Amino acid sequence: MSHLYIYSPSSAVRDKAAFRRGVKRLQQLGHEVEIDEAALRGHQRFAGDDATRLAAIGRAGASGADIAMISRGGYGLTRLLPELPYKKLAKAIEGGTQFVGLSDFTALQCALLAKTGAITWAGPAVGEDFGAEEPPDEIMVACFDDLACGQGEGAGWRLPVSDVKALAARTSVRKPPADPSAVPAMRIRGATLWGGNLNVICALAGTPYMPVVEGGVLFLEDTNEHPYRIERQLTQLVNAGIIGRQKAVLMGSFNRFKLVPGYDRGFNLQTVVSWIRSQTRVPVFTGLPFGHVPTKVLLPVGQRVDLMVEGRDALIYWG
Repeated sequence: MSHLYIYSPSSAVRDKAAFRRGVKRLQQLGHEVEIDEAALRGHQRFAGDDATRLAAIGRAGASGADIAMISRGGYGLTRLLPELPYKKLAKAIEGGTQFVGLSDFTALQCALLAKTGAITWAGPAVGEDFGAEEPPDEIMVACFDDLACGQGEGAGWRLPVSDVKALAARTSVRKPPADPSAVPAMRIRGATLWGGNLNVICALAGTPYMPVVEGGVLFLEDTNEHPYRIERQLTQLVNAGIIGRQKAVLMGSFNRFKLVPGYDRGFNLQTVVSWIRSQTRVPVFTGLPFGHVPTKVLLPVGQRVDLMVEGRDALIYWG
């Protein structure tokens, strides 16, 4: 049984029922759940004013919990970055507290990596994931249990055929083979895994809170963003030289957007991926099970990992 500390560093918890369901399910899984005193506070769109949320982050770091977990994402952390207690958070992580979250939490993760090199985890939030009306996804729960038990060693997924064709073209295979296993395997060793929400990553570019990662593996996700906005943000990362410094880019889930009939005219997420591939020699892989979706793996932000791609099988491992 793990000691979980739940706090709200970003937007206010509007769906209290989902929050309560999430807490109950975590307890049913055998965890001891401690809820921060300000977890359900509200100020404008935030979970309390800036001072309240900074104090909550501090309490999470001082809790001694095995896992410090956000209630939800939203917006709010970027305005706190100059005041975060980086050394105290890094010391808490060194002492065994694993910080877990996604979406807006990317700001804290990247800033902490940039300032201290500390490793955090991209993973579920209480309300959106454990508190959904449907039972939590089994893969997500298994990955969370692995983290709680200290057993997580990696994550694998199945690449779409389009990725195999793109890799074949990159490796000078003139005609993509019918058998994906005929494409030469690719292996990247000892690369720093980092990333998170695309919007937040772009907002950090050019600031002291953006990690400078050379030869890394960058993973990205976003939600409620039309493909043209996704392309614009990815193009910014290309033009800023950020993607060009990586060994690979992993695209997670980009969902909950609407194409415009009669206007987009075939412009979609796949054309965005194709465009980015045309702008860089860094391999771009899709289908990573992470983002605002029920099935999500947990990823160690700042950890050295190996990436293996063989045929349609992709595997990140750090064990």
